Amino acid sequence: MDIAAILSAVAGWVWGPPLIILLFGTHLYLTVRTGFIQRHIPRAIKISLSRKKEGEGDVSQFGALMTALAATIGTGNIIGVAGAVAMGGPGAVLWMWLTGVFGIATKYSEAVLAVKYRVQMPDGTFAGGPMYALERGLGMRWLGVIFAALTCVAAFGIGCMTQANSIVSQVQNMFAPEKKEMVARVLGFGMAALTALVILGGVKSISRVCEVLVPFMAVFYVIGCVLILIKNYSLLGETISLICSSAFSGQAAIGGFVGAGMKEAMRYGIARGLFSNESGLGSAPIVAAAAQTKNPVRQALVSSTGTFWDTVVVCAMTGLVIVSSGHWKEGLEKTKLTTAAFADLHTYGPIVLGIGLLTFVFSTILGWSYYGERAAEYLIGQRAIKPYRVLWVVAVFVGSVSPLSIVWDFSDAANGLMALPNLIALICLSKVIASETKAHQNELTGKDG
Repeated sequence: MDIAAILSAVAGWVWGPPLIILLFGTHLYLTVRTGFIQRHIPRAIKISLSRKKEGEGDVSQFGALMTALAATIGTGNIIGVAGAVAMGGPGAVLWMWLTGVFGIATKYSEAVLAVKYRVQMPDGTFAGGPMYALERGLGMRWLGVIFAALTCVAAFGIGCMTQANSIVSQVQNMFAPEKKEMVARVLGFGMAALTALVILGGVKSISRVCEVLVPFMAVFYVIGCVLILIKNYSLLGETISLICSSAFSGQAAIGGFVGAGMKEAMRYGIARGLFSNESGLGSAPIVAAAAQTKNPVRQALVSSTGTFWDTVVVCAMTGLVIVSSGHWKEGLEKTKLTTAAFADLHTYGPIVLGIGLLTFVFSTILGWSYYGERAAEYLIGQRAIKPYRVLWVVAVFVGSVSPLSIVWDFSDAANGLMALPNLIALICLSKVIASETKAHQNELTGKDG
């Protein structure tokens, strides 16, 4: 067995039933522990729109949310959803949606710990995340080091090189074979240059760009999906009914679709939902710790909306588009299935798909650069930040011009393993999460303004 096959098997094992059960189980546990925090989403959305400084921190609450969403909303929201439907049938969309609903509690809890245990660095900036919660909340610095090391590895793969490679591969399909290498170099250099302009300025620069980019890309993509659903309006009721029924009964073989049972619908839907919204993986709280906020609960409410927008809205819209198109019955693999579904809107559909992929990929590169540099800073100190940013820019270009199947599997596994130390912090410190929530009840009711 070669190294590529070994890494692929490891990645498949990491993202297998044990991790899926552990993550989804944590979602359910924290939903109960926080008193079903999901019911406060309207209040959370209202707070998240504020850009004023409300306390100590590096960026506004809105800026922190947009940076987290930049890293979270990626190709998984488009291609990944198609993959879940292709393997698990229409019912996978409902299970994906449910991971988003219950994952809101986990994203909230991560941010509570991130702000509570954050520290102010010598240069005045704030740093936090699972590594600091493990060290300061549980006295387990060794486990914080493991989490930080895994984050550094996963960031270069999942958040950088493979992202750049995916958009280059998509664009190359538009050109003749002899021009593909040139396209990769030009596009890779362009993305690397744009990335350098943004990330060399630190989190403030990243958040400023994300505050503009993320709302645009999300609204543009959702509008495109709505237009396709309007076109398929007569099938919408049938589509929703099919998604709900096949989530619990499975889907028989139709056309080229080989058929999937309830087990496959659950497996692929939950796995894709967890992978897409990153609730429980420990990445988003790293930027939540930099927010200018009055208390942990206020920022946690803002952070929780990230899972709502990513999975409950964006992934659900993609799922409805793909299932209503009917192309899933043809047995197409995920990339071709996505292309076929959006092509139904003729000229506008491919434009929505192309711009959606390009902006989703670039925003992910920006967001994960901050996660990676903070993890490197935790391991080595502030002297690691500038070299890390330079390496990140180089990695964008390398990822654009290189085949990356091995890198993808390796970073995929590291990304999943990040969850284990983070879940230990969440479960062991759940009493702290509950007490902070109780101490700041006024934030949930709006009595604090």
